[in-house]
Amino acid sequence: MAAQEAAVDTVRDREIGVEQEHLDQVYRRLEEKIHEAEFLMEDAAKRGHVGTPGALAERDAQVYRAGIHLNRLNNEFEDFLFGRIDLLQGKDGVKGPDGAYTSVEPADDAVRNDNTADIAETLHIGRIGVLDADYAPLVIDWRAPAAAPFYRSTPVEPGRVVRRRVIRSKGRRVLGVEDDLMRPELTARLGGAELPVIGDGALMAALGQARTHTMRDIVASIQAEQDLVIRAPAASVTYVEGGPGTGKTAVALHRAAYLLYQDRRRYAGGILVVSPTPLLVAYTEGVLPSLGEEGQVAIRAVGSLVDGAEATAYDDPAVARIKGSSRMLKVLRKAARGALELGEARATERLRVVAFGRRLELEGEELQRIRHAVLGGTTPVNLLRPRARRLLLDALYAKSGAATRHTDPELAAELRSSFDEDVASEDPFIEFLDAWWPELTPRGVLDAMADERRLGRWARRILNPGEVRRLARSLRRAGLTVHDVALLDELQTLLGTPARPKRKRELDPLDQLTGLEELMPQREETQRERAERLAAERIEYAHVIVDEAQDLTPMQWRMVGRRGRHATWTIVGDPAQSSWPDPDEAAEARDEALGTRPRRRFELTVNYRNPSEIAELASRVLALAMPGMRSPHAVRSTGVRPRFTVVRDDLEMTVREEARRLLDQVDGTVGVVVAMRRRAEAAQWLAGLGDRVVALGSLEAKGLEYDATVVVSPAEIADESSAGLRVLYVALTRATQQLTVVSAKADEPDADGVPDLLRS
Repeated sequence: MAAQEAAVDTVRDREIGVEQEHLDQVYRRLEEKIHEAEFLMEDAAKRGHVGTPGALAERDAQVYRAGIHLNRLNNEFEDFLFGRIDLLQGKDGVKGPDGAYTSVEPADDAVRNDNTADIAETLHIGRIGVLDADYAPLVIDWRAPAAAPFYRSTPVEPGRVVRRRVIRSKGRRVLGVEDDLMRPELTARLGGAELPVIGDGALMAALGQARTHTMRDIVASIQAEQDLVIRAPAASVTYVEGGPGTGKTAVALHRAAYLLYQDRRRYAGGILVVSPTPLLVAYTEGVLPSLGEEGQVAIRAVGSLVDGAEATAYDDPAVARIKGSSRMLKVLRKAARGALELGEARATERLRVVAFGRRLELEGEELQRIRHAVLGGTTPVNLLRPRARRLLLDALYAKSGAATRHTDPELAAELRSSFDEDVASEDPFIEFLDAWWPELTPRGVLDAMADERRLGRWARRILNPGEVRRLARSLRRAGLTVHDVALLDELQTLLGTPARPKRKRELDPLDQLTGLEELMPQREETQRERAERLAAERIEYAHVIVDEAQDLTPMQWRMVGRRGRHATWTIVGDPAQSSWPDPDEAAEARDEALGTRPRRRFELTVNYRNPSEIAELASRVLALAMPGMRSPHAVRSTGVRPRFTVVRDDLEMTVREEARRLLDQVDGTVGVVVAMRRRAEAAQWLAGLGDRVVALGSLEAKGLEYDATVVVSPAEIADESSAGLRVLYVALTRATQQLTVVSAKADEPDADGVPDLLRS
């Protein structure tokens, strides 16, 4: 216990400390620059007392320049440092204006014959450039030529880069680091000490520096197949398939950075990265910064793709199967039109107005015929309101008899225009139209579908009574689920959004009185705020990356497809890890979303995340889930076999003890994977163990990795749905070092504690 409670000085902790020290130095320099800008503005104000035209002009120019500089510093002050590259000695000693060496290729003698080398230059990458007092670079602007290797370097073409590091920070605090090795075969030294490596880079370093030529050949093959994907042309759809641990997510993210930096103008329309869960989004944001002031990269969970909707809850598998199915499209189409009837009341059974001194009326059957005529076709319901208004006026005008008063077309048109203007401005007509054809919202229609009797009418011959009952019951619960978000997006398309008048920007009265708005740049939003706003306002993107694509439902494919109608695509997934029970239905929806774009396919074949001991155990489940499917080849061994333990009396105590044991044995993180229904209680089991351990529902583990994992009751996970075995396969492949399996009674463990599903 004492060892557990003591602070653990891991390599990761030390490296975070190194980056924190550099970040502190950068902030001190930024504060100096801000004080300089403020001094210049004060000095400029004093110059105004001279009163000569030349002094006033000089003052105005100095205020303007200092204001721009101060404004930029303030805007970029938060969360702007995100990367680092460690470089070999270059071919020449020429430096660019940012203080960095310009050479792209290493010097001929940069790597010694024994495969050792020294790091000659370290560059930190951020949103703006910062020089120290001696004009040495503290931070390189991400748009500068010196930053290009951070995005363009790959293990096949590393240039001078030995290590690429992503730095995740919040405000002035460094939260984490993640490394990629561009030259894993090297033993590189920085300041006389061996270059430390964190994350996947550490795994590649262990492989690359192995003593056998066979292992080095394997590393070369990993790098080559990943590099092909990263640099593949983006003029079509790029499919990337690969099993657990093959680096699919990392490759996709590096591809986004590479494409954006290669052709920034082409991808100014934005790159959208879609991840299945918020947990994977958090990981993705750490690996791939937002890259600059225009918010080019938007990273969204499937439950966060619709503006104003944020969902993390999951439906049970039976309900998720209904909501995700393509059949829901027919139900939603009927609901979008049927919801107009919700406003029906006695006030809308009859339309009564006065025109030309006569009382004109439209009653039930006439109103129904008009509504039926308006709804013909596929135009979104809310956009049909002008047509409904026009047909109501047509019917009223016909009843007035005014159409036969004039044979002259001009007089007839003038009379009709006068009629429309008079009637349409009357309160009774306006109130009737508002009630008879209200503006519908997606959330309102979804709430209306919670009425089982009403839903039964809309879903007749589409869903069976049991499905109607389960769907209506789920919609009555508070809050949205992940699958509801795709339904909201579909309803938004079916309903449409009427045009809104633009709001005028309000000027600050003080600025108007002082005249400063003409000289001083406005203190607007920060880069991060601007990026978030642009991403929220953007509804279509230039490139779409779908991670863990095998889990998208047909309805979710329709939602994602709308955001990439004119985009190029990178689709990353593994059929063996799919949690959706009908892959053929999902494939049909995916092909519809992608249209006729040509396809290019790549396969990643090497598992460098899992030790062979863990991969072999997981392959037993894969053989049950998808007979004949090959698992990726695991290329490293730790000698530590998976541990099996059985719940004797108390599940909570057993899981907690196993998590604590693993925390003592690994320096990094421990993931505890349980069936989805146990998510909340599992979090309580682990309370007080610290932030290195996390509880995960089985569907949340997708795409993530931990130094060690505890998989609780494989039978519970496998029995959750018809795709449960594939979900269990995912759970068993999250660990980079150690795996513990906890069996309950339902697992039917043998004398060694091995559950039935995992026995040979």
